[in-house]
Amino acid sequence: MITLSSDFGAPYPAAMKGVILQRVDTRLVDVSHEFPRQDVRSAAFWLREVLPWFPPAVHLVVVDPGVGTDRRALVVRAGDHALVGPDNGVLLPAARALATAASANGDAAGGDGPVEVFEYAYGTPSSNTFHGRDVFAPAAAAVHGIGVDDLDAADRLTRTDGFEAVTFPDPSVDETGAEGEVLVVDGFGNVVTNVPGEVLADHVGEQTAVNGTEVPVVRAYAECEPGQRLVTVGSHGNVELAVNQGRGDDAFGLGPGQTVQLGW
Repeated sequence: MITLSSDFGAPYPAAMKGVILQRVDTRLVDVSHEFPRQDVRSAAFWLREVLPWFPPAVHLVVVDPGVGTDRRALVVRAGDHALVGPDNGVLLPAARALATAASANGDAAGGDGPVEVFEYAYGTPSSNTFHGRDVFAPAAAAVHGIGVDDLDAADRLTRTDGFEAVTFPDPSVDETGAEGEVLVVDGFGNVVTNVPGEVLADHVGEQTAVNGTEVPVVRAYAECEPGQRLVTVGSHGNVELAVNQGRGDDAFGLGPGQTVQLGW
């Protein structure tokens, strides 16, 4: 299959699908086309969390604030998967997660998240503003046709060691609490931090101070009354600030990049 991810909304992804289906017969699966606009780090986070749940696939990713510039087009091999997209860092966290998963399953990748990166050579696109259609969709179709195991033999692909990589900040954790950063806010308004969920292991059922305000630590949203603020561990394994049947970002007044302090 080929998965598609972008910040395009509608109708632009339909054009990418049309380009792919002119070239190969494949199953197309939309991951999301509603990633925050031009937010490479948020897209990289969500792709890292979502793509490892897929069987082997080619993953087309276009969150591309640098469209039309000299930033490169990349194909990244990770285990039995390949990712196709711009050289702005959006591909690498997911690729490393996929490669690590392949290693854990005894596949060929080996090591702690190794990836193989290729530069994709393309001609003059029809548009300087829609490389998703004119560059990356043809590239994804080409990779699908070649096969992930045979990328080294592809005419338009050249191995490269130089590429952009999104990184996520490390939290500070000690016996008195933790200080971290908001990575993303999901569609429910849940505030996802970079603080690892295990810091809450000994505090479930207690109160923690979130930026100075006491909030209960719970295992599930419904352990609090509707409208009540809470701290929990999300499915991604990180500390999450939320409101039962409400929006945590509004209640806590927090958004991506802002500081979160937890104390107990």
